[in-house]
Amino acid sequence: MYRLTNQIPETVQQELAAYSPFLQQLLYARGVDTAQAAVDFLEPSYEEHLHDPFLLNDMDVAVERILHAIQNDEKIAIYSDYDCDGIPGGVVLHDFCKAIRYENFINHIPHRHYDGFGLNTAAVEKLAGEGVQLIITIDCGSTDVQAVDHANKHNVDVIITDHHQVKENVPKAVAIVNPQVGTTYPFKGLCGAGVVFKVVQALIEKGDFDLTPGWEKWWLDMVGVATIADMVPLRDENRALAFYGLQVLRKSRRPGLQQLLRKQKANQAYLTEDDIGFTIGPRINAASRMDNPEDAFYMLAETDEAAAGARVDHLEKLNNERKGQVASMTKEVHKRMEALVEIPNVLVLGNPEWRPSLVGLTANKLAEEYNAPAFVWGRDGNGNIKGSCRSNGQVSVITIMEQVADMLSEFGGHHMAGGFGVKEETIHELPQAMSDALSELGAGASVDMTRIVDYTLSLEDITSTVLREQQMLAPFGMENKKPLYVIESVVPSGVQIFGKTKEHTKLTFDTSGLVKEAVAFFRLPEQFTKAPEELVSCTLLAHLEQSFFMGRMQNRLRIVDIL
Repeated sequence: MYRLTNQIPETVQQELAAYSPFLQQLLYARGVDTAQAAVDFLEPSYEEHLHDPFLLNDMDVAVERILHAIQNDEKIAIYSDYDCDGIPGGVVLHDFCKAIRYENFINHIPHRHYDGFGLNTAAVEKLAGEGVQLIITIDCGSTDVQAVDHANKHNVDVIITDHHQVKENVPKAVAIVNPQVGTTYPFKGLCGAGVVFKVVQALIEKGDFDLTPGWEKWWLDMVGVATIADMVPLRDENRALAFYGLQVLRKSRRPGLQQLLRKQKANQAYLTEDDIGFTIGPRINAASRMDNPEDAFYMLAETDEAAAGARVDHLEKLNNERKGQVASMTKEVHKRMEALVEIPNVLVLGNPEWRPSLVGLTANKLAEEYNAPAFVWGRDGNGNIKGSCRSNGQVSVITIMEQVADMLSEFGGHHMAGGFGVKEETIHELPQAMSDALSELGAGASVDMTRIVDYTLSLEDITSTVLREQQMLAPFGMENKKPLYVIESVVPSGVQIFGKTKEHTKLTFDTSGLVKEAVAFFRLPEQFTKAPEELVSCTLLAHLEQSFFMGRMQNRLRIVDIL
């Protein structure tokens, strides 16, 4: 269910005496327990909280090689991953090259469905044939030993910029710039776009470029998008990058971004991390899930209004197609589930016609609706069976996969979600094997999902001061989760199901506080621990949120559960 977070000790109260008891408790719940730590957290500094880029592994070698390429007009390929980290990272390096007036470069992004993740030999072959002499990876490459060897055979140098874990056998690249490599960099948590931003900082420091001091700050919009969307910890350097990234996003001159936000009726001046999660991120991802990832890249990098607008329209079309395909998959899954005499303890479903890039959302819906871990698979453009899995919140999907590892070609993730590949010869036995594995594991597969509540509020407690003080902790994300509140003995004056397809829930309240409603998207009243009823007292677990929509600021609760 839930428990209250540890109460703040008296010594910490004294350290944080400059703040209200409410803000003290929220800070303490985030590990902030000294006056200086509070200042650092609440007032992130671009100058003071960003580390020296040359502390990153191989940074000096990478910078020297890139500057040599620029001075000798070598053709450079910027090779970035196809997701919400790699694509913005590719835009950062693209914009740097444009800013220093270096034109002999191309951006290349692998196709998710046909190429898969990382640097591949076919792409190296193609780029070498086009006269590329230097490949710079972004958000990939750390484990691509074979592809880097292939590049070396073609006399193409590779610089890897990445943030993923490396294996014992590292690629023979010119440089591997990665906070996970070596011991000199003080923060391991950068995303891929964050790493390449550090490369740009280092290049500006060492190169003799005609750039206005601080010009690189305009590219923090892309770093902010990636840092928030890629779910890296919003601590240390990342907090500063996300904080200032959002500030730049609110002023960004990118015509594609501006038009995308206008279409979605999102006010650019009031953008939050939620807008990245629900508006910007899904449309960047739609490009690689449905078609060519470079569509998203050009939407962000394009400077021409009309061309950028065309990219936005195309991405919107792809995003709608994605929704349609997911709805169709979910409908098929429901039919198959209804035909079952008994619901198994692990749900394993798939279809060779489904795209692996889309099955995660269906797995999520299955896990929620049937309260069981769900594994859903499809077949990629190379004939490989791949899938995504989601927990029901009580069972670890990674523990289940470990039990049937001999049937899988690959797997990874964490307790709540993951990805997997299946060997062709074992796909039909997988449902029974996973079901047996969970039965045998019993309590060994369980995970403690007790929710940690930050603070107890009443509806009347929610004032402009509370909203303002919560906002001081933003942006929220990994390791700085949006505060969770318990609100006891609330009596809804109304309970509504709303939306075109009637799948969202809204509660309304008569209160002197600023919040008059609580909403839950894609959840119906009966899907909570206790179904809410008009004029019947209940307890809410909820987040407090503000959003600027249709020209007005809305204050509301986002329901996590009703008890």
